[in-house]
Amino acid sequence: MDPRGKVALLTGGARIGQAVARALAARGCALALTYRRSREAAESTVAMVRAAGVAAISLHADASDNEQAAAAVKETVGSLGRLDILINMASIYERNPEPSADDWSRALDANAKSAFVFAIHAAPLMKAAGAGRIVNIADWLPISGRPRYKGYLPYYTSKAAVAALTESLALELAPQVLVNAIAPGPIRPPADFTPEESARVISATPLGRWGGAEEIAKAVLFLIETEFVTGECIRVDGGRHLY
Repeated sequence: MDPRGKVALLTGGARIGQAVARALAARGCALALTYRRSREAAESTVAMVRAAGVAAISLHADASDNEQAAAAVKETVGSLGRLDILINMASIYERNPEPSADDWSRALDANAKSAFVFAIHAAPLMKAAGAGRIVNIADWLPISGRPRYKGYLPYYTSKAAVAALTESLALELAPQVLVNAIAPGPIRPPADFTPEESARVISATPLGRWGGAEEIAKAVLFLIETEFVTGECIRVDGGRHLY
């Protein structure tokens, strides 16, 4: 699918989402960006997209809420005229050494349910139009079958659910809608990382560096433009899974 002239709905327009939005705008793809708390970041991204000469809107929505997801999809079509691409980037990353039931629900809702509810509202429009793309965000650890780090049980499980959702949706929505996922590895160091912690990650990554948000944007573009890849989860981790 050529993104030029198409419309993409991106959940979570901050941080890495800004790089993805920039890449799509550069190819002439209009954008709707949802946010829950990061209004300033979403509006900044919208301004950047508009400066590139394409239409963009920001929408307030809790990505895990079914009614709000439906409303965001409806507003995207009402404002931009169509919906061709859904990129589910809304996510939370929390360490829970002694997870509670609430921790479990919060992670599953934010990371897996959000992708599901947006997909079920967007997919019928894409199928009716004859083509569509859905890109989800998983994580390199569950995709590699390696929990590796203690204290992330709800997060790890939720991202494994994203991979399973991706495969199931790909089967259900073929042949009109292609559904894939990206499993990021060391893309950006967390804000609270010390130089020593960052150095340890780099030393354990065969390519010897943090990837940067642009590497996720490149993967998103590939999964939009491909015509024969569906049900896949692509690790973008600099070979981190090899160690």
